[in-house]
Order: sequence, then structure tokens, then C-alpha cells
Amino acid sequence: MPSCICQNCGAPFHWIWEDAFDKFGFGDGDGQVETATVVDVLEQAGYVVKHDFWSLHNDVISSIKKDGIEQIPENTDIGYDNPRAYLPAAIVTLLDEKLPAAEGVRL
Repeated sequence: MPSCICQNCGAPFHWIWEDAFDKFGFGDGDGQVETATVVDVLEQAGYVVKHDFWSLHNDVISSIKKDGIEQIPENTDIGYDNPRAYLPAAIVTLLDEKLPAAEGVRL
């Protein structure tokens, strides 16, 4: 499970990469938001990523392109649909490898 230090209290902070695709992820955007970490992993793998703040909610990944081709299907309800159900297997595998969750923890 990705872990970092909480910016507020200094304690370990654990999260899952799926939060970067969830309107209500990272405590509805009120917690420590690590969307940029997920973006970095994707960009290092050659993807072009767009993410947007959702009003008072989370910072959500809204576009992932590889060689100019959008990887998020057109009919996806971004912010609500489970990214494991719509992202290509290569992206899910990449994120699972680089940002693994604790056993049994999934969106």
C-alpha cells in the first residue's frame, strides 16, 4: 500500500491509487491528496495525463493518453466508475506494481 508521511501530523499515511480516479477519494479531497503521485507514475511510463480539481471534492484523473489515443473509454462516468473496470489492463498492472495496496484493500 502506498505510504508517505502525513503533511499535517507526521504519522504514516496509507492510500490506494484508485483514490486518484474517485470524486470522493482521499477523504473527498479533504485529506492528503496523492493524485500527483499517481500522475507521476503514469507519466514516467510514457502516458500524458490530465487531472482536475472537482470543485470542493478530490483532484481526479480525467484523461490518460498514450501515443495520442485516449485510454479512458468515452462512456466512463469519471469520478464514479471503478477505474479497475475501465482502465486498460496494462495501466492497472502498472499502478498495482508501482503503488501496491495491502492485500484485500481495493476500491
